[in-house]
Formats: sequence, C-alpha cells, structure tokens
Amino acid sequence: MRGAALPAALVSTALGLAIAFAPRSAWMSSVVTFAVTATVVAVLPIPRGCLDCVFFGCWVSIVASAATVHLRGGLNAPAAMALSLNSGLWSGAAVALAGSHVDLLKALPCVFALFPTALSVRLRMPMAAKVVSSWLIAMAILAATLQFLPVTPGYMPDHLD
Repeated sequence: MRGAALPAALVSTALGLAIAFAPRSAWMSSVVTFAVTATVVAVLPIPRGCLDCVFFGCWVSIVASAATVHLRGGLNAPAAMALSLNSGLWSGAAVALAGSHVDLLKALPCVFALFPTALSVRLRMPMAAKVVSSWLIAMAILAATLQFLPVTPGYMPDHLD
C-alpha cells in the first residue's frame, strides 16, 4: 500500500515554492486556502477505486505548481489561489484514501518552504528555487510514469507481500 504523507508533502512543498513568486499580499490567503481545502477533502468519503487517479493527480499538481517558478514575472494572486485550491484538493484526497490525519499534519507545514524561497528571491538568487522545483518536476514525472509501466518486480506488490 502506498502512503499519503510523501505525496501530500511534495504537493505542499511545490505550492510553497510557487507562492513565493506571487505577490506578498497573496501569501496568507493562499496558505489558508490550501490548508482548509486539504483538511475538508481529507475527511470526505472518497471511493477506494480512485486511488490511482488521486496519486496521478498529486504528481500532475506537483508538476503544475513547481513549473510556475519558471514563469517570467511569477504568479498573480488569482493564479496563486487556483494553485492553492488544486493542491489542497489532491493532498486532501491522498490523505483520505491512503493515509491518516497525522499524514496531513506532516504534510501541511511543508508549504512553509515559501519563506526560504521568498528570501532567496528577494536576495535576487531565485536559481536555488528553480533547481529545487526542477527536481520536484522530474521526480513527479517519474512517479507518474511508474503507474503506467507493466508490472515490474519491486514496483507492485506480488503474492509474497
């Protein structure tokens, strides 16, 4: 069984990186929107058959959020809110299906990657954030494509698990 803490934490981290490139006035509302959305969705009854779709949604959300750090001029406030809603939806859904509420408590603080990222942007050194976001993009693409590979030893449970 796959856990929800890591995907939810990575979604949260990618969102924090993205919000750092948004106007400062959008930070608080984006973080609160993310936390409230993730918490509400985490307690909703989601059918177990949606597990693969939810994990795929997490990986796509990571790619979408992390890619925004490469936009010239960063995000505007409405785009930051949209990313926050999207990230909260997928993080909460992953926790609802494959984790516990403790996993959500582990993942939510990762959005505070916003602060060191914002500091590096303010000091005119955004390259660090862009490198981290590129790593997140590569990792998420790899994780998403593993779902579509034929059964390979080590990736899927077998009769011994």
